[in-house]
Amino acid sequence: MLFFISKPISLLKITRYIEMDKEITPEVVLGDLRYLQLLSRSFPNVAEASTEIINLEAILNLPKGTEHFLTDIHGEHQAFNHVLKNASGAVKRKVNEIFSNTLRDYEKKELCSLIYYPEEKLELIKSKETDLDDWYLITLNQLVKVCRNVSSKYTRSKVRKALPREFSYIIQELLHESSTEPNKSAYIDKIISTIISTGRANDFIVAMCNLIQRLTIDLLHIVGDIYDRGPGAHIIMDTLCDYHNFDIQWGNHDILWMGAAAGNLGSIANVIRMSLRYGNLATLEDGYGINLLPLATFAMEVYGDDPCKLFVPRTKFSDNVFDEKTIRLISQMHKAITIIQFKLEGEIIRRRPEFEMDDRMLLHKIDLSRGTVHLNGKDYELKDKNWPTIDPKDPYALSVDEEDLIRRIHHSFQSSEKLKKHMRCFFTHGSMYQVCNSNLLFHASVPLNEDGTLKEVRVDGKIYKGKLLLDKVDQLIRTAYFDSEDTPEKQFAMDYIWYLWCGKDSPLFDKGQMATFERCFVEDKEIQKEEKGAYYVLRKEEKICDMLLDEFGVTGQHRHIINGHVPVRSIQGENPIKANGKMLVIDGGFSKAYHPETGIAGYTLVYHSRGFQLVQHEPFESTAKAIEEGLDIKSTTIVVELSSHRQMVRDTDKGMELQKQICDLTKLLYAYRNGFIKERERIGRRS
Repeated sequence: MLFFISKPISLLKITRYIEMDKEITPEVVLGDLRYLQLLSRSFPNVAEASTEIINLEAILNLPKGTEHFLTDIHGEHQAFNHVLKNASGAVKRKVNEIFSNTLRDYEKKELCSLIYYPEEKLELIKSKETDLDDWYLITLNQLVKVCRNVSSKYTRSKVRKALPREFSYIIQELLHESSTEPNKSAYIDKIISTIISTGRANDFIVAMCNLIQRLTIDLLHIVGDIYDRGPGAHIIMDTLCDYHNFDIQWGNHDILWMGAAAGNLGSIANVIRMSLRYGNLATLEDGYGINLLPLATFAMEVYGDDPCKLFVPRTKFSDNVFDEKTIRLISQMHKAITIIQFKLEGEIIRRRPEFEMDDRMLLHKIDLSRGTVHLNGKDYELKDKNWPTIDPKDPYALSVDEEDLIRRIHHSFQSSEKLKKHMRCFFTHGSMYQVCNSNLLFHASVPLNEDGTLKEVRVDGKIYKGKLLLDKVDQLIRTAYFDSEDTPEKQFAMDYIWYLWCGKDSPLFDKGQMATFERCFVEDKEIQKEEKGAYYVLRKEEKICDMLLDEFGVTGQHRHIINGHVPVRSIQGENPIKANGKMLVIDGGFSKAYHPETGIAGYTLVYHSRGFQLVQHEPFESTAKAIEEGLDIKSTTIVVELSSHRQMVRDTDKGMELQKQICDLTKLLYAYRNGFIKERERIGRRS
């Protein structure tokens, strides 16, 4: 059981301090006078400053909003969107609580399905329902009850800002007036009946359902890896770009796409290779308009007689169904871009000896005549001996056709307006890490030595570790994307953004090597191993987690590190909760490719006013079945921590900000009442 201790600052106490001059003195006010004069523009007199203090104090005593944490979504847009719509089962739970014995199970299921997919569900209902007006009447009353419940923890002002403009007044009246009140019963009933008689019931139901979805999740944290594997990363990004409140901690697959969007050729080649490997061309072609025709033409010309069996796409876990001819073409394209990738990466490694990645330059170790490669002092037979684009004199040189191909693909990435929009969203709402409400969020690792101390990493000639390392990495990523001048700093940042994908000291990778070449071409499993950094072993120790939390300035009696990146193998009994509850690893495998490995289909971590809950999801069948059959994701809730008392806004980071504002407003009151600043009448209304 956890105990969150808060010390409320009552308005009576503030007033007493002002009157008795115990906490606020003339010296304090004079020291802040310039700032207080600026503040007085918003609150020009005692009445308005006092009103704002009362308002902020009231907000501090509301329950904290619900935070949702998701990670490693990997393009699974249908499952992602459904988890947002059902709030990891919270909507179903609220419907069950409100209508426990008054609705049958299938009626509650139908109501939930309507809340999740209102437009689609309405079309089905209209085709089946014989008395539509009666259905509208019943359903509108049910939705009002659910909406009252989910909005109860917010101020009227916050709810009002979330309302659709055309129905704002009507919804406010329905939420804040009770039909059980005799004087208002006929009033409420008439509002609902008039909505139906004027033909606005469908639009109103959609607005109410969307409002319920919005209010159920107050803050969404995406702890990395939106991209790759699944088919709909661009659809997920469209959803996030319009989402009301969220942040992103960049994952290694996200960085790969960010590097590609910045124009790094090694990242571009990797992005295309990953898409072809999983038979997922929708994000590239349909989502971002990347023209892959030049690659297809090149691949058919160079590998026309090559079956490319090692490069057949992994479509087992894909929704795509390809014919034999298409699979062969994708395989040829996959092989073509893979060889180009090794060449482009070799150029970066030669250009940046400080990356210490010479062991990843393997093309010059191939003996084309014998069909072998020399690795770690031993010759290995290659599984594929057809290398028509490799020049033995300079294996890393692109052919004339390869150079032209890469130039055209690079132009396609740089010209994608949708990709630019999504990257702006990534940079606006994203970062390498986030500290929020005593939780430290980052996707993969903070490099450590084997003894548990922070590992010193050399970046651009200087040593960084811990928080400073992640801050430096964050800065370099932004330089790579935004700096328009071709300076040495920009050139290094462009190369480093690729290093973050596969470099051994990258906090987004942190493995001894990325063995793409070995996995493609060498049979021996031993040489394919990618040894994880010390962080992944040591993070299960509470003292290590405490050290990292201290390093990032995370305070609070109950604090946590929240990670993704490494799938938790629940099927093997692995526990996502580590280090005596200090570490939560919530990569449960949203990607279908991971389902056999994890045994589940993802985690959602939910942090509400009562504590932490980990929601374990089973595979989501389809949006169509959710609409037609009311089929929801089956989820299991695991209680991580419970609080001895309900956490309020004052217990959060936002609460700390509000208390600082109260303190400043209290000083302003003192300044008014003691003649340091003159009161004024407001000119016009404050919005």
